Amino acid sequence: MSRTLRVSGYVALTIQMIWGIIQSYMISPMGPGLPAVSVGGHAHFGILSILAVVTGFAIERTALSGTRRQVAVWGFIAGQWLLPATVLMEAVFPPALLTAYLWGLLLTISMALLAWGTATADESVATP
Repeated sequence: MSRTLRVSGYVALTIQMIWGIIQSYMISPMGPGLPAVSVGGHAHFGILSILAVVTGFAIERTALSGTRRQVAVWGFIAGQWLLPATVLMEAVFPPALLTAYLWGLLLTISMALLAWGTATADESVATP
């Protein structure tokens, strides 16, 4: 499962970098301009993708297993992809922005589980 988190992070970072290249063209003098939500979505996507990679390595050193671990991993992946998508959807369907609270809650639960798993981990698990 930690591999799934890391793959999600790396794939998202690749997409985010391509997105950044496109944005660079769009804000250049020859570009057509850039909607503000695109900048916010790009920033959210980048930060959450980096955090997915880091979390993928860190989860191995926690005491999380079973359902808690699955919720931490899949909750983070869902939030990582859907929160930036919701920010982008604001441009075409503003009421969709309300779902950002749901994706934020998933990310918060994931981080809380990781914090708990780290705090309760045996030293032999917590230290490489």
